[in-house]
Amino acid sequence: MVPLLLVLLLVLILVGAGFAVKILWWIAIAVLILWLIGFVARPKGSSGRWYRW
Repeated sequence: MVPLLLVLLLVLILVGAGFAVKILWWIAIAVLILWLIGFVARPKGSSGRWYRW
């Protein structure tokens, strides 16, 4: 019974990690797209940086 519970726990951990990694990939892609849009659409009169820091 204990090995079965350990295997089920391992499966749950792996499925949860896979879901979290997939979400992180989508967040990374969204941030990259926003950065590229900001890089292309930066103001012409500034020092070249569209962000403040």
